[in-house]
Amino acid sequence: MIRTFDFIFSLFGLLFLCPIVIALYIVGIFYDGSPIFVQERMGRYKKPFKLLKFRTMPANTESVATHLSDNVKISKFGSFLRKSKLDELPQLINVLIGDMSLVGPRPNLYNQTEVIEERDKRGVYNAVPGITGLAQINEIDMSTPVKLAEKDAEMIANLTVSDYFRYIFATVGGKGQGDRIQK
Repeated sequence: MIRTFDFIFSLFGLLFLCPIVIALYIVGIFYDGSPIFVQERMGRYKKPFKLLKFRTMPANTESVATHLSDNVKISKFGSFLRKSKLDELPQLINVLIGDMSLVGPRPNLYNQTEVIEERDKRGVYNAVPGITGLAQINEIDMSTPVKLAEKDAEMIANLTVSDYFRYIFATVGGKGQGDRIQK
């Protein structure tokens, strides 16, 4: 049932938000030259997939977790995208094709060994990764691997259709935030 919701909502989301996506893409061309960011992430059963986002940092930024980047330079436009969570809009394509769900554990990078270890212990990789979830609305990010993996496992074990909608509405309503950037 969740996959059906994911497909329908991502399809209609892409159709209705198409003008916004196109506008952000065009503005992104002027700010960064390359507005779409593609990064390999770990999906269900640790299978790799290409995560899509609007670019918020320069194209030559090292591919590590945001909170581990030493020299993070986010453009003004990128800062707006992150605060508004609009940088996540291209992930609706990932949801549409089934690499992600609207609700699930955030997909990590392959070099986040502590996160991988903690999630492995708790079976988190048996679930499809998502754009939002229980950890995100509680402002738990990948900088705290044990806490993150525990919250992800809790969400997976108890996820209902009601929770699915609650997490989505909480995220759209502004609850939660992305990975913290340490400077």
